[in-house]
Amino acid sequence: MANGEGSSGEESQVTYYTLEDVRKRNSQKELWLVIHGRVYDITRFVEEHPGGEEVLFEQAGADATESFEDVGHSVDAREMLKQYYVGDLHPDDCKQGSKKDVLITTSSNSTR
Repeated sequence: MANGEGSSGEESQVTYYTLEDVRKRNSQKELWLVIHGRVYDITRFVEEHPGGEEVLFEQAGADATESFEDVGHSVDAREMLKQYYVGDLHPDDCKQGSKKDVLITTSSNSTR
């Protein structure tokens, strides 16, 4: 049910994208990112971004939730973001993303 097919209401139709789908859209011609599990095509917004293009290109093709929240975007910015929404991150990738947040280190500093 990736596209919500078979449902009669428009609101229930959700298109799911994998992180790989988002990663492929990481160029000046097409720039996608993920914020809070939602996928946005911000290609048309890049030149208008008040913080400059560079910061968007740094986050392109990835989950930009942390960076988006760190900046402290306004309510207006959050409302504006809605027009660029194209779908949700696939549930399997949402689970993967939370696992990737864990940093695993090994102890290799044994210099005795």
